Amino acid sequence: MQFLSDNAAAVHPRVWEAMKAADTADAPYDNDALSRALDERFSALFGRECAALWVATGTAANCLALSALVPPHGAAVCHREAHIEMDEAGAPGFFLHGAKLLLADGESAKLTPQGIAAVIDPIRDDVHQVQPHAISITQASEYGCVYRPEELEAIAALAGARGLGLHVDGARFGNAVAFLGCGAGEAVGAADVLSFGFVKNGAMSAEAIVFFDPEMAATVRYRRKRAGHLQSKGRFLAAQIHAMLEGDLWLANARAANAAAAELAGACSQRLLHPVEANELFLACTPVERAALREQGFGFYDWGEDAARLVTAWDAKAEHVTALARAIAAL
Repeated sequence: MQFLSDNAAAVHPRVWEAMKAADTADAPYDNDALSRALDERFSALFGRECAALWVATGTAANCLALSALVPPHGAAVCHREAHIEMDEAGAPGFFLHGAKLLLADGESAKLTPQGIAAVIDPIRDDVHQVQPHAISITQASEYGCVYRPEELEAIAALAGARGLGLHVDGARFGNAVAFLGCGAGEAVGAADVLSFGFVKNGAMSAEAIVFFDPEMAATVRYRRKRAGHLQSKGRFLAAQIHAMLEGDLWLANARAANAAAAELAGACSQRLLHPVEANELFLACTPVERAALREQGFGFYDWGEDAARLVTAWDAKAEHVTALARAIAAL
């Protein structure tokens, strides 16, 4: 009964069907019909003109997106718990040819205008100091918390006033939209570029970089090739994305994962370390208690010395969720 990560979830059957249907001769790389149709597909979803590129991993999506906003001599502001800082093995510096990450604080791994200003205000405007060029936020955050539209608006206003680009790491963007109950456009705000995650939500090996200024995609196409992410049979990545978008499968899957997390949250009482707004739970749990849960067959990650992280997925089995909820309540 695994609650380790939504990365371990199954591939949705409709994604497999779409990949099988794409297994016919077509133009290579991103010249096939499915890849060419992505711009229109995302433009319809967000209600504004978009350009979309597929890549195979969230790390590549984040770093290639940031490369459109940050030059090698610049920096991006992110939360100190952000995935690009904590879990991408220095990939931003690699893809951005030495650009820095400037680390800010905020509750539940969410940035605020005040937290961002505290980092960038002391930077002198001269050649001797690295200058910020972008802000990167995570929707939902590393602790499973969601930016409301008004929070996004405040950060976008700061970015506009300071001349900074705005990137959204949307590895769990579907879960954020499902929680907010709004349209995709409201959940991303006035961002310049979004890393739209599908792998955690039912896809096999496809993520999308969505540019809300289509001209930004032109240079990143070259960078994607140079980074080794221009796959020769790109239609199989595009097919996965189309399948996830068709009939809002991405949203239905996210709602299922969120519902499972909400059921677990109800059993955690005062153990919760952060609000449960998406599909991640962080709870106070001693080593003895964690061992007791594992003895009953539950898999999850330790989170420091006295905490655990639980992640639900689109395919979480109801009986497993109920069993874990009962086990936690009985600790």
